[in-house]
Amino acid sequence: MVSVNNMSVFLGGKDLFDQVSFMVDKKDRIGLVGKNGAGKSTMLKAIMGLLPPSGGNVSKQKNVTIGYLPQEMKHNNGARIIDEVEGANSKITVIEDRLEEINVALQTRTDYESDSYMDLIEELNDLNEQFSLHGGFNMRENIEKFLLGLGFDSKDFERKMSEFSGGWKMRVELCKILLEQPDVLLLDEPTNHLDIESIQWLEDFLKNYNGAIILISHDRAFLDFVTNRTIEINAGKIYDYKFSYTKYKVIREEELTIQKAAAKNQEKYIKETEELINKFRAKKNKAAFAQSLIKKLDKLEIVEVDQVDAGGLNFRFQPAPRSGKFAAKFEGLTKQYPEKTILKNADLMINAQDRISLIGKNGVGKTTIIKLLVGDESHQGGELELGHNISVGYFAQDEAEKLDGNKTIFETIDDIATGVMRTKVRNILGSFLFSGEDQDKKVKVLSGGEKTRLALCKLLLEPHNFLVLDEPTNHLDIASKNVLKEALMKFDGTLLVVSHDRDFLDMLTNRIFEIKDEQISVHHEDVASFLKRKKQESIALFENTGKKKSSPKKEEKKVEENKLTYEEQKELKRLENKVQKLEKDIESLEGKIKEYDVTMASLDYTDEEKANKVIEEYKILKDSLSQKEGEWEKAVELIG
Repeated sequence: MVSVNNMSVFLGGKDLFDQVSFMVDKKDRIGLVGKNGAGKSTMLKAIMGLLPPSGGNVSKQKNVTIGYLPQEMKHNNGARIIDEVEGANSKITVIEDRLEEINVALQTRTDYESDSYMDLIEELNDLNEQFSLHGGFNMRENIEKFLLGLGFDSKDFERKMSEFSGGWKMRVELCKILLEQPDVLLLDEPTNHLDIESIQWLEDFLKNYNGAIILISHDRAFLDFVTNRTIEINAGKIYDYKFSYTKYKVIREEELTIQKAAAKNQEKYIKETEELINKFRAKKNKAAFAQSLIKKLDKLEIVEVDQVDAGGLNFRFQPAPRSGKFAAKFEGLTKQYPEKTILKNADLMINAQDRISLIGKNGVGKTTIIKLLVGDESHQGGELELGHNISVGYFAQDEAEKLDGNKTIFETIDDIATGVMRTKVRNILGSFLFSGEDQDKKVKVLSGGEKTRLALCKLLLEPHNFLVLDEPTNHLDIASKNVLKEALMKFDGTLLVVSHDRDFLDMLTNRIFEIKDEQISVHHEDVASFLKRKKQESIALFENTGKKKSSPKKEEKKVEENKLTYEEQKELKRLENKVQKLEKDIESLEGKIKEYDVTMASLDYTDEEKANKVIEEYKILKDSLSQKEGEWEKAVELIG
């Protein structure tokens, strides 16, 4: 459908691409990967036609449509969300306008037997078919499903765009593009402003999308789930693989290993051959042999090893100073804004060396809770206490944006470094990929990824025993995220992190704090298990199947009992009694689990015997609830 033909792009004083070519076919799910600055976003702009290439071209088949979601764009702030989305599908709008014209004409004309009248009827039928094909008849339903899937509430539909943050506006733009259903989707970091549940919804949507997709993402799990092909941009060239990201990485490493081994063997052969040539060249009876060896070397095709940018972060956090048994605790904490309550009488205990993922939908108050912990926000009721000798290292969600753009990279760190750390500033910056003359660059010219690295660098200047990180991976490429994760896994203090990157969270934390309904519940399960359960709940809500557990109403059954046999009536009654009993059991279990959520939020995990007993009882209750819900669903299904 789309073809990139020997394309070159010279930008910013360097060749981003040098005569690269590839084809995009229907059903391709391409992950476009590479280090920050490799040219991924530029590639999408070139395909979209927003940036003319320096050489070569991009061609597409006739009538192929392309939808493009950039990282930044202007928004129609004065429009209501529902109006903005409804007006997005230009195909539907054009068809609707023409259908209205035809209907008006048919109402006024009386020449029913004329050819022109019959042509209108035929066009009407064709347009109705196209209208249905493009989702026109269920447009409103799709809009609501997409907006709900992307995290909006139905009450948000009537609100103006200006009332939402930039992240929520980008969700509206994404919704508009998905509704248009273009033949090719170009998505530049589509998960940047989504919470985990919305990312999982988007994954499922894209997995079943009918067109081609090219997406840029630094979310390994997202890439692995959605893509079936990976194109790496490296040093001006592209490397194209028919695999999703993780498998591509394995194959790529194997290729490089083979290339290096072949190049090494060839180098050894050339050296040995040159030694023979030098040895026999001067001897008359061996001169012909020496010449044959020279000809062999001249014809030898040199093995080339792909040029790889091997530079990467290299750092570890300073050892954590000793602290008391707990890092922080909430007792009856209440945090309210005029328009919203975040926490109400919440109890919570964060023990020393806990490793916590703070999870919740966008807007529930994750960042507010972090700001409470670090003292940037005040609360209205209850107590918040930090533990003995706790030193908090804080990385804010907007940490990169708070940097002074007029300072140099070196000045940014040198101005806040103290004591012996001032002598190590250049070495520390080097470990974050700022070396030599780069350290004299102004912060304002840095990319988003470079600013994030510089902001993270500040955390190394003094030792902390409680790291509080709010979206620390934003704008970092996959390699840099892996290094950060490794450093955090070796950190020997307390960790609380907010992130929507599931691969980053996996194995990094040992507990989940979920913010919901003005409370914080504690979950003792790995991130993968927790998200699997939440995804099932989201799908149920999205498909409107998560209905209140109640017995089917008699009027909905539409079953005339006098048409059932005695045995069938008896079985129906048994199932109805079973459903009622299960509903009571489920209600009881849900109440007990809620009590345990409160208990575990303030549990002293230093008492291992008691903590393990409570956790085991909690797991038994959860397993029992899951079993009862399964039995309830089967019984309801049998009742019909």
